[in-house]
Amino acid sequence: KQNGKVKAKKFESVTVMFTDFKGFTSYSQNLSPELLVKTVDYYFSKFDAVMEKYDLEKIKTIGDAYMCAGGLPFPTKDHPYKMVQAAFEIAQIMEETKRNTPKDIVPFDVRIGINTGVIIAGVVGTRKFAYDIWGDTVNVAARMESLSEPGRVNVSQSTYLLIRDRYSCEHRGQIHVKNKGMMDMYFVNDSKEKPLTKTKKEKTISA
Repeated sequence: KQNGKVKAKKFESVTVMFTDFKGFTSYSQNLSPELLVKTVDYYFSKFDAVMEKYDLEKIKTIGDAYMCAGGLPFPTKDHPYKMVQAAFEIAQIMEETKRNTPKDIVPFDVRIGINTGVIIAGVVGTRKFAYDIWGDTVNVAARMESLSEPGRVNVSQSTYLLIRDRYSCEHRGQIHVKNKGMMDMYFVNDSKEKPLTKTKKEKTISA
């Protein structure tokens, strides 16, 4: 507002996540606009709460797609871990909604994709200012999402190399990515850092 523009900034390491709902387009053709908006708002409001919990940045939504990033606008080192944990919670939200569907909410499966790398961030336009990000890292994150499977967290090799010490990952092999060729992908299965189990004495006391 002071200068009429914002200087674009390069970030060397940012983790970008995309999510979208499987079959949303075909579903939306048979839903009333009110029900559609209410459903999307229901999920995205919960996603927003997850972003706030892990200090991640919601970038934007496009239809049923949700885009967010970690490691900006203030650089951090733990953004890959936080993003994967956030992804698990988003998948859990979708599963819980399928099991106990609230009234007037449509259950969906979610696809999740994550990639880490260099991005450019800034604000564009002259009206409705929006903080946005650009770069190959963003494009690859979108491909990780589109090539994921319902309920799974699909990550690129660059993200895998950063999280493999804390998360158990399953190599999917090399998969063809549009405009990129063959790329290694991994499903993140669970955290290696299991909660400590109580000793027999502790169990007795707590009982």
